[in-house]
Amino acid sequence: MAEKLTTQEGQPWANNQHSLTAGQRGPVLIQDYQLLEKLAHFDRERIPERVVHAKGAGAKGVFQVTHDMSAYTKADLFNGEGKETPLAIRISQVAGELGYPDTIRDVRGFAVKFYTEQGNYDIVGNNTPIFFINDPLKFPDFIHSQKRDPRSHKRDVNMQFDFWSHSPESIHQVTYLMGDRGNPTSYRTMNGYGSHTYKWVNAAGEQFWVKYHFISNQGVSNMTNEVAEKLAGQDTDYLQNELFSAIEDGNYPSWTLYVQIIPYQEGLDYKYDIFDVTKVVSHKDYPLQEVGVMTLNANPDNYFEYVEEIAFSPANLVPGIEPSLDKLLQGRLFAYKDAARYRLGANYEQLKANRPRNEVHNYARDGFMAQNQDGSVNYEPNSQGGPVEDPHASISGDMFQGMTGAYEPYDTDYYSAAGRLYNLMSEEEKQRLVETFKQTLGTIDSLENKRLMVQQMARADADYGQRVADAIGVDMTDIEL
Repeated sequence: MAEKLTTQEGQPWANNQHSLTAGQRGPVLIQDYQLLEKLAHFDRERIPERVVHAKGAGAKGVFQVTHDMSAYTKADLFNGEGKETPLAIRISQVAGELGYPDTIRDVRGFAVKFYTEQGNYDIVGNNTPIFFINDPLKFPDFIHSQKRDPRSHKRDVNMQFDFWSHSPESIHQVTYLMGDRGNPTSYRTMNGYGSHTYKWVNAAGEQFWVKYHFISNQGVSNMTNEVAEKLAGQDTDYLQNELFSAIEDGNYPSWTLYVQIIPYQEGLDYKYDIFDVTKVVSHKDYPLQEVGVMTLNANPDNYFEYVEEIAFSPANLVPGIEPSLDKLLQGRLFAYKDAARYRLGANYEQLKANRPRNEVHNYARDGFMAQNQDGSVNYEPNSQGGPVEDPHASISGDMFQGMTGAYEPYDTDYYSAAGRLYNLMSEEEKQRLVETFKQTLGTIDSLENKRLMVQQMARADADYGQRVADAIGVDMTDIEL
């Protein structure tokens, strides 16, 4: 037998089809509080969309350790072969809004929330091991350039390349984005990366630098520009629907998590800056080490509750895992939780998708939508048996010395990494890369910005620059290398 319809306050609801009116043809009565409550809730059903990564798909799953990592970190989720931790994942587009076609070329967000026994741990990365910028001060400007023109409200390729051409540190990521992996065939057939360098600390206090790589067990597969454009017109939610259908059919996708582990001092002395997210650490120097397997085995029961209301942050860390000296990461530690409080409210962590599996004990109280509060003491220090600090969670410090200032990165070689990436591509991949630049960079209005982009490519690799210059009609003779 069906449940009886009620209001949000649990009161019986007699008629959900017709409003109360003054007679059969009369005006609607203000006393119809059920109508008013229904409309009032409907008016507020849409929370503000994310400033970036607005459109995304989500799933639930489990992570199982295959190789014990206790020699490198005391984080319990990576300790002990066979250890299982429930998780949730959200895969998203960076630039487009909620309704934007998800096959349009873009970086894809790859965020995983592990519900560990020590609290939530989030790895908030992308399907690329690098990013466009390496300083948080430039992040709002970068996103503005990828969004809509303030006058025309168009997404404008002129804005995108205007920013990139004047931000040479972005050429590595632009090369990656405009290559084949900028258009994954499905969310299941792309890799995910933590992107930043993080710190692992073991029970003995030894410190290591670590980089995360989620390698797709379905293999990596990408689509052409033509296929992506066709699908965008046929199904704006193609990638989201493809993932949902696969999981619904029992075709559970999985990724093997590997890490690069770099001894503490070696990382500080490495030939490239391991804290600059526009660069990578060579797999030859520090090979991938397997940690475990992430399997997505369930779709959310409710999209809004588990995909829209879920909130990730690189500041969600557990003992044994700490931030690094990466400046962009340091900015994200603040920005993500601040954005979640704006979007979802001060108590967003009490929402089901964000709630940890272990009990929460602290002195935060009240605010919009506070839940499950009791009358316990709400200040510290106190003599009333309130929660106390856990020394196990103390961080392992880094030594600093220097003058405060607004510094450029100490490693200003923006180009060689992009050149190495270009030379990893097959001849067919290079041809598709050049064609993509012809269709994008080749259409912008500014000749100066075209020349600046070609200059960056030529500094990365002479063949790279020459081929793109020929494709978009730029004369190389006057470009300074």
